[in-house]
Amino acid sequence: MISLALIALSAVGVGACVSSAAYTSKIEAANPEAEGRMLTVNGHGVNVLTAGNSGPPILMIHGASANAREFTWTLAPRLSADHRIFMADRPGHGYSERFDGAEHLGEQAAQMAGVLDQLAPGEKAVIVGHSFGGGVALRLALDRPDLVKGLVLIAPVTHDWGGGGQAWYNGISAAPLVGPVFTQLVPTVGPAQVKAGIEGVFNPAPVPEGYFEKSAIGLLFRPPNFRANAQDVQALREELGAQSPRYPELKVPIVVFSGSQDTVIKPNLHVGKLKKQVPVDLVILPDEGHMPHHAHGADVADAIRRLAINDKSR
Repeated sequence: MISLALIALSAVGVGACVSSAAYTSKIEAANPEAEGRMLTVNGHGVNVLTAGNSGPPILMIHGASANAREFTWTLAPRLSADHRIFMADRPGHGYSERFDGAEHLGEQAAQMAGVLDQLAPGEKAVIVGHSFGGGVALRLALDRPDLVKGLVLIAPVTHDWGGGGQAWYNGISAAPLVGPVFTQLVPTVGPAQVKAGIEGVFNPAPVPEGYFEKSAIGLLFRPPNFRANAQDVQALREELGAQSPRYPELKVPIVVFSGSQDTVIKPNLHVGKLKKQVPVDLVILPDEGHMPHHAHGADVADAIRRLAINDKSR
């Protein structure tokens, strides 16, 4: 009986691996690595999408469950005429390499810093961070202030929020033993279930037409990517708890865009706390959720542009 169960379980595992490999091949063909530029930073590959050929540099850092393509059709076209834009995949996302310890915000910030060291040496950039990327952007400004002219944070996570808000599958996916097995099943169910999740992220704003394809959300459901995302999210509270006492060190202008009806995070537990530690230019958007850079892309781009041409810091 035990032998039969093990054989059946093995068969399911093999089938899942075959299915996930087929999915990975298909989604990567639709969103090829060749669209980016691979840099070696601290011994690990970082995939960077670029736009614009001249002007002040801008580094954009995506959130959880996403990749650098999030910005290629939202903010980059609004700024590429007079700025150099670098959109980097965080470690384990898109096509950037994952490595041990990559769930730590300091490690992710170091990879982003390396992008600027190579592509804009000796210059300061405006750092744009969405959601999880906001936490990385803040850490970059703390650890490498020599690289940062200002921060534009979009629905950022900034502090330990005290628990809750974790999807059950992240705990399983991040687990050392069962995680690699469980994530092999993700390509068979994840893409079909993602529609309701996307609507919740945008709510009450509508989901832009073609969002799933344009932002290459399908890359998330490759097993290693899904596991990396889960590890990031599982570690985030503790990471922010350790990082947030340092925020008074920040000496650069900070603009935050926050949706008044964001249900993914509670803004009062994040930007509300950040405002008590450091001056923030807070833009509250009514009838907006967790993705304000879509419907309010022009306003976000204007804020980025203002910081990019401003030579004065606080």
